[in-house]
Amino acid sequence: MPTFSRSLEQALHRALALANERRHEYATLEHLLLALVDDQDASAVMRACGVDVDVLRRTLSDYVDTELSNLITDGSEDSKPTAGFQRVIQRAVIHVQSSGREEVTGANVLVAIFAERESHAAYFLQEQDMTRYDAVNYISHGIAKRPGMSEARPTRGEEDSEPRAASSDNDDSARKKKGDALDAYCVNLNRKAREGRIDPLIGRAREVERTIQVLCRRQKNNPLLVGDPGVGKTAIAEGLARKIVAGDVPEVLREATVYSLDMGALLAGTRYRGDFEERLKQVMKEIEAHPNAIMFIDEIHTVIGAGATSGGAMDASNLLKPALASGTLRCIGSTTYKEYRQYFEKDRALVRRFQKIDVTEPTVPDSIEILKGLRPYFEEFHHVRYTNDAVKAAVELSARYIQDRKLPDKAIDVIDETGAAQMLLPESKRRKVIGVREIETTVATMARIPPKSVSRDEAEVLRHLQETLERVVYGQDDAIRALSSAIKLARAGLRDPEKPIGSYLFAGPTGVGKTEVARQLAASLGVELIRFDMSEYMERHTVSRLIGAPPGYVGFDQGGLLTDGVDQNPHCVLLLDEIEKAHPDLFNILLQVMDHGKLTDHNGKQVDFRNVIIIMTTNAGAADMARAAFGFTRARREGDDQEAINRLFTPEFRNRLDAIISFGHLPKEVVSKVVDKFIMQLEAQLADRKVAIELSDGARAWLVDHGYDDAMGARPMGRLIQTAIKTPLADEVLFGRLKDGGAVRVVVKPGDDGGPDVLGFEYPPLKPEPRKEPEQEVQPETVAEEVAAASATEPGDDGASPDSGGDDGGSAPAPRRGAARAARVSGAAAGDSKAAAPRRRGRVGSRGTKATPKKDGD
Repeated sequence: MPTFSRSLEQALHRALALANERRHEYATLEHLLLALVDDQDASAVMRACGVDVDVLRRTLSDYVDTELSNLITDGSEDSKPTAGFQRVIQRAVIHVQSSGREEVTGANVLVAIFAERESHAAYFLQEQDMTRYDAVNYISHGIAKRPGMSEARPTRGEEDSEPRAASSDNDDSARKKKGDALDAYCVNLNRKAREGRIDPLIGRAREVERTIQVLCRRQKNNPLLVGDPGVGKTAIAEGLARKIVAGDVPEVLREATVYSLDMGALLAGTRYRGDFEERLKQVMKEIEAHPNAIMFIDEIHTVIGAGATSGGAMDASNLLKPALASGTLRCIGSTTYKEYRQYFEKDRALVRRFQKIDVTEPTVPDSIEILKGLRPYFEEFHHVRYTNDAVKAAVELSARYIQDRKLPDKAIDVIDETGAAQMLLPESKRRKVIGVREIETTVATMARIPPKSVSRDEAEVLRHLQETLERVVYGQDDAIRALSSAIKLARAGLRDPEKPIGSYLFAGPTGVGKTEVARQLAASLGVELIRFDMSEYMERHTVSRLIGAPPGYVGFDQGGLLTDGVDQNPHCVLLLDEIEKAHPDLFNILLQVMDHGKLTDHNGKQVDFRNVIIIMTTNAGAADMARAAFGFTRARREGDDQEAINRLFTPEFRNRLDAIISFGHLPKEVVSKVVDKFIMQLEAQLADRKVAIELSDGARAWLVDHGYDDAMGARPMGRLIQTAIKTPLADEVLFGRLKDGGAVRVVVKPGDDGGPDVLGFEYPPLKPEPRKEPEQEVQPETVAEEVAAASATEPGDDGASPDSGGDDGGSAPAPRRGAARAARVSGAAAGDSKAAAPRRRGRVGSRGTKATPKKDGD
């Protein structure tokens, strides 16, 4: 808390004394200003701003004696300061505290008086052409408004509070201030390392060696660490300090000390122009005076523009440039690629003073080693133990499912959060050993995906990949077999490690499942699907959207859609839909991707495609295949699609593809499965409205006949189902018989006036909802025994048995959802009164009715 200077305390006592002498009930701002006229600091500021102190004293004395006569009281109590008086003192204290000073002087109080604009004290100062800006300008910079006063004695509060009596006192104060700048605005990383507050640096030997080499230069000895957030830039600087303390550095750096500059502390409280520059220059002076000092500026892009005023060119970076070039200041900076492009590249004079060191994301094996080295620190903190499998799973799962951060940061977050999750549990339920299952739960929470998606065994997924795809994509078994075999080959490690997992071209007519295979493949592998519609890239200039605009164009500082998408999702399925519609320049871009697994955007950043499955779809050759072939035996023009592909794509492009997978026309027997798939999707949508739908065999055959086009594939089927089924059902669901739920059956009905058959609807009565029973009670054997027992013991039952009940013609068709249950209890499903006969235990009878009264015999 700042303290009052001795002269200010005397001025405050003098202000209260002036009020008491005149028997005023309150001490006002005018009393305070009249006392400040005789204050050493305040009077120096007023004279520098052109105020005639004697005239001001007379004016204030006359005002206090004549205009404040109404404050005279007959009491003997001391005068009390008014609210404005107190606000001025509080405002002066707050300003001094925020600027980092330790003493409040009369000059600070004088500046605070200007905030009370309605007071006569502020009016008397402004009457002599003194403004708040004049006072601040003189206090901060010594620039006086009155000519010849700029070289006046600095006001106290900016320097030490006491006058310096001897040169020895002067030297001691200078040394104290010199040491305070580093302590106030920098963090000694060597000291943190000695105290054990820095984790060890594992790996990064190449980056550390390059950093040390740059620091040993005579000039421009300033390394700049550039990398994505979370890859370990700050850890390299802290690890260097740890190595220096441990003596694990070359002889030239054994005595070095690393100071981390705190830009927040440096900027905090710099209310007046020049405060920031003064602090920074003092830090630089101390760093330069220490021959073994190294300054580390984290997020160094913040110094560009820091401290600059509007319209002014001077900022922190311009203050650093001379020292950085001469080699007197050794500085380590760190920033991200985005900020480097946005700020650094625009200031070429600053870039040339630094030596750029790229800090790339570590590989999965390197990240595992990093986590194993950090594991003891997290085990000690969380009081748990992490298994080797848990550490490995943390790295692999985070690399696969957490795409908005980089390794090793996200893997460290996973093990840290897993340990923190155990702290939330009661002591008796906490796990002492963290395994793979706990890691999977944390990854699912952080990635916001279902836990079962994380816990899937990749080997099992690959083993059943072909069967999984064949269950959702019909009629393309050959294409699916070729695709799954290629992916298994890549996963087995038998591919070129510098290439993508696979580059495939899906060729075939429209509507046969090319895009659907890519979508289902991404879902089966649990990775993202990044889709680009190539019809948007037909013009030459649109290709730049994929890798970023070249320099000089709008959006140059932004990345490309393709490079940014893959950079954020390195494990993905990249779908380039209808590739034949893209401009040929796009094919040239894809050449290096398919050959080397890398793509460089216009900002110079390399994006890794080695974990990407590239799928391109094309309709090239579909028209040629549809034309009738010559002769009597061939139904298709085989090989025409390959000829069209050869004409469209260059040999160097085709040569880099892993496979060209041909999709054929869907046979008619497969189309019925497509119909069932659409109906299942509709059934899931209607389930939210408590509506059950059933499709008769005749309706299914009608949809197959009318909804499949050999030339258009299965897409017309979706349009037919929408017009023939969904549209009429929409009115019934919203306003008609299905408004409150129910059952609907799609059937074929004769057309009007002898026209062709059309689809119609039947609305059978919905069965009552059965009571929920435990699973063990819904067993066919148990139900059959109970039904038989009830039939044998009930004298009122006319011999209705489970077998005969199902043949009752009066029974209504059951909804699709309850078909399995109705089949198990067919006797209870009969629609007549006999099927509703009471049962012995009441459990089976409750399946067909809500309640059955007991007979007298029961």
